Amino acid sequence: MAKIKVLITGATGFVGRHLAVALAASEYSVSGTTYPLPPREWEKSLVFLDLRSERDIYDAVKSAQPDWIFHLAAVSNVGQAWQHRRETMETNVMGTFYLLEAVKKFAAGARLLFVSSSEIYGAAAAAEAGAGTSAADPGGESQPGAPAPFRETDPFRLVDPYALSKFEGELLCGLYGRADGLDIVIARPFPHTGPGQSPDFVCSDWSRQVVRSERGAQPPVVSVGNLEIERDFTDVRDVVNAYVLLMKKGARGQVYNVCRGEAVSLKRILDILLSLSAKSITVRQDPEKTRRIDIRRLAGDNRKLRAATGWEPGIPLEKTLAELLDYWRAHP
Repeated sequence: MAKIKVLITGATGFVGRHLAVALAASEYSVSGTTYPLPPREWEKSLVFLDLRSERDIYDAVKSAQPDWIFHLAAVSNVGQAWQHRRETMETNVMGTFYLLEAVKKFAAGARLLFVSSSEIYGAAAAAEAGAGTSAADPGGESQPGAPAPFRETDPFRLVDPYALSKFEGELLCGLYGRADGLDIVIARPFPHTGPGQSPDFVCSDWSRQVVRSERGAQPPVVSVGNLEIERDFTDVRDVVNAYVLLMKKGARGQVYNVCRGEAVSLKRILDILLSLSAKSITVRQDPEKTRRIDIRRLAGDNRKLRAATGWEPGIPLEKTLAELLDYWRAHP
């Protein structure tokens, strides 16, 4: 039986590395792209690729002749997107355009998973999100005072350049699916974390600070932003499992939220991390860690994903955070 040829853009990124591990079974032949660092000598299946280079994207797709493409590569940090707006648009929007053109020309039969973002829901009013379903129980009665989890059909209120770039990427995918018949599925992941995540993201940032405090590499203080923000966190390994299942079972042209289905406050995240440290650590508010525009609460409705694929989140948040701390303890 022929192996499924898989191309992962952004294969050396946080999610890409976990996805490559998940696809290590003998039924797959995995290649990928890396940026900004070139592949190391032993990374024979990787090629250097800047998404802003149309010719390089064409060459990568033509060479790989993939059956599946996971499009992960992007400027994915909101703060960086604010600071580097042109790079964000060129990478996330034009890079996606170049990739779709390359697929149309050289791999028209491939299935592509475009990884969008829950950030595109933005700061939609509670009355607009989820048509009144409960935040605690997406299939049950409304919970007074709690915004409902976002459904795939809810309206968007874009509040940052990253969200805008992902929204435009979704529009491109819709166009190429309708006009050119490309087989595209869109994943709309909510925040995810786990071992190996960059400290540019909140859970990893705080975990690294806790570990540095344990070592005496910094004072026993964790600098934080707004702790009242609520997010729907999923373990990265559960997320990549959802991506693989969507490749197998997702419907062409459809959008799927990838999320646990419940939001927790960042204060709860911090409390868990501090409870897992043997050292007494204090907390300090840092205005520099607060976004210029932020979304108060971001929780998703995952029923569509579960119905299509049978996916369920399997790793508890406490386990994810404990393993994230252990990762930083092993990586000075």
